Amino acid sequence: MRQYSGIGVLDKAMTVLHAVAEQPCVLSDLCERTGLPRATAHRLAVGLETHQLLARDDAGIWTLGPGLAKLAANLPDPLAEAASSVLPRLRETTDESVQVYRRDGDRRVCVASAEPLTGLRDTVPVGAVLPMTRGSGAKVLAAWADVHTQRALLAEAGYTERQLAEIRKRGWAQSVAEREPGVASISAPIRDSSGVVIAAISVSGPVDRIGRRPGVRWAADLLAAAEAIHKRL
Repeated sequence: MRQYSGIGVLDKAMTVLHAVAEQPCVLSDLCERTGLPRATAHRLAVGLETHQLLARDDAGIWTLGPGLAKLAANLPDPLAEAASSVLPRLRETTDESVQVYRRDGDRRVCVASAEPLTGLRDTVPVGAVLPMTRGSGAKVLAAWADVHTQRALLAEAGYTERQLAEIRKRGWAQSVAEREPGVASISAPIRDSSGVVIAAISVSGPVDRIGRRPGVRWAADLLAAAEAIHKRL
């Protein structure tokens, strides 16, 4: 439920911002959604555009602006903070690369990683964007995604609906040479404080070293690390 501060101009500006966040729109639609007079809605939208909180294309359609992302970038990430205290221990246990991925639409983003100090490794830096169509991390995130997202992903994915059901039952996923030739991985879900799956934790490395059945080696350790992050959240 929306909250109001009692500061008229601020509350109206936030009403405009929320209306555009709900769906990009032209000025006439913005007036209809907010109930504001056309002049008022336009003045507030232009002001928000000046501060890059809204943006407008050549067709006059208002969208959220880049300033919001810049502000959000300064927010602490509880998931990354929780993972930072768990991943080093998992890396030491496995002596392999470890990562945490969060789904962003039809892709996944690495939000935390830890690499072994020596030897051949599967380096995935923080901020790396990977597909949601292949790899054990992608399969875990897809397995616990909503039905609409699953259907959209399955149209392009290398996994099936049946495989996702098996992953939910087993509690983890593995892959061999799916995302990258010669690389194997195993992933498990990370849940937030309410039990909702919000990310995937992974161990990855060369197939020649990690084997073609990484789940046999690392499932227990991976699930323990996922639980440790869950508790910190």
